Amino acid sequence: MAKHGKKYQEVSKLIDRSKAYPPEEAIELAKKASYAKFDETVELHLKMGVDPHSADQQVRGVVLLPNGLGKKTRVLVFTQGEGIKLAQEAGAEYAGADELIKQIESGWLEFDVSIATPDMMPKVAKLGRILGRRGLMPNPKSGTVVPPQDLARVISDARKGRAEFRLDKTSIIHMPIGKISFDKDKLLENLAAAIDAIAKAKPSGAKGQYIKSAYLCTSMGPGVKLDIASALAMSSRLSQ
Repeated sequence: MAKHGKKYQEVSKLIDRSKAYPPEEAIELAKKASYAKFDETVELHLKMGVDPHSADQQVRGVVLLPNGLGKKTRVLVFTQGEGIKLAQEAGAEYAGADELIKQIESGWLEFDVSIATPDMMPKVAKLGRILGRRGLMPNPKSGTVVPPQDLARVISDARKGRAEFRLDKTSIIHMPIGKISFDKDKLLENLAAAIDAIAKAKPSGAKGQYIKSAYLCTSMGPGVKLDIASALAMSSRLSQ
């Protein structure tokens, strides 16, 4: 296991590892424990009580974070004909068909979100190995495969702070909720929206405790354990 540096060890002293903190305190601690010279991402990590190998226990979805992610989102749209014009008018950085597919096959990946119209999916499917491992593959379940008339809405959502979440092979969900430069209230609102969306995505096959543990951290900082009950109560209250 890699040994953490002096700065990490120093800020870790701010956190009581045996304690689960309510959301406001957890965010304050994560901000205090940030020591990098860049604007770190604030991350939410949830250990889920579901089996990632069972088809009826998959957890996946999308949430629109009310205060965005604090970065410019580069959008690519796989489409053709009228769809190209619609995507460009909606502000997509890249829109096209075969030429974009060839660029990606050659190693080009200068985008953050990819969207596709249904007619393009047979061609886009061959990019699964490249885009899938990076979380960039368009998928109907995540709302990124849509008809041309819906492109403007989906592109707009991507720019506002559209965050996708998905259970990994170790039953953990990792997702960003903003930047360390955000004030506490903005991070709280984003955290509430994220937890509310994940709670609502509970699969039919889930049994027992759905969320086993939750941690907040920054890109470089130590984890802060969240009190699950108060986090769920906060998300339920803010979503009403």
